[in-house]
Amino acid sequence: MSRHLKRLAAPRIWKIPRKEYPFAPKTIPGPHPADRSVPLLIVLRDMLNVADNRREAKKILASRAVKIDGKVRTDLRYPVGFMDVVSLGDKHYRALYDVRGKIRLIEIPEDHAEWKLVRIENKTVVKGGKIALNLHDGRNILLNENRYKTGDVLKIKIPSQEIIDHYPLQEGSVAMIIGGSHRGQIAHIKEYRVTRSPTDNVVIFEEGFETVKRNVFVVGVGKPEVTIPEVSAL
Repeated sequence: MSRHLKRLAAPRIWKIPRKEYPFAPKTIPGPHPADRSVPLLIVLRDMLNVADNRREAKKILASRAVKIDGKVRTDLRYPVGFMDVVSLGDKHYRALYDVRGKIRLIEIPEDHAEWKLVRIENKTVVKGGKIALNLHDGRNILLNENRYKTGDVLKIKIPSQEIIDHYPLQEGSVAMIIGGSHRGQIAHIKEYRVTRSPTDNVVIFEEGFETVKRNVFVVGVGKPEVTIPEVSAL
């Protein structure tokens, strides 16, 4: 399997120059899909500007100075995706979409780097009658009770995965759109409409538009829990 791809064919969420060089690194299989994640090399070299080239980025990773969600990562092609926390020394960043639909790293204080938001994609009953929550970043959390719904978002400690808080997909919640033409926009949920058919459930927003459930990621109730990328910084 190829270890690189043409820059012109790279996912549109990557904020990289498309015509300056012909090739770009390719993510390895990991917690995020290839079209919704960025290789760690791109993060260090093109987004954080702490390395000028691949060799320098490799040295930084070899020093075990980079952590993703509290765990040391050393592979240049490790995928960094939405809501991941990237730590480099005493600096911490959260991966979010900006209003142009690009993945951006937003600097956050140290206490915010101790947690992240994860969306419940699916639920499974496993041995012993426990409920396994399948989360958007590849994680699984086992619970004794069926307390949460798919589409809800959990605030968890990293890397322990202890649940701190819960943000339901319902009226009054604040969400970031992670797909479609409104990707990166913050909107307030007006109605969550469940359709009794094979078609996707629909979320309607106070801002005057609607989208399917899979494009909606709740980030708080009343106000966002995460720092939102500023338009002026684009």
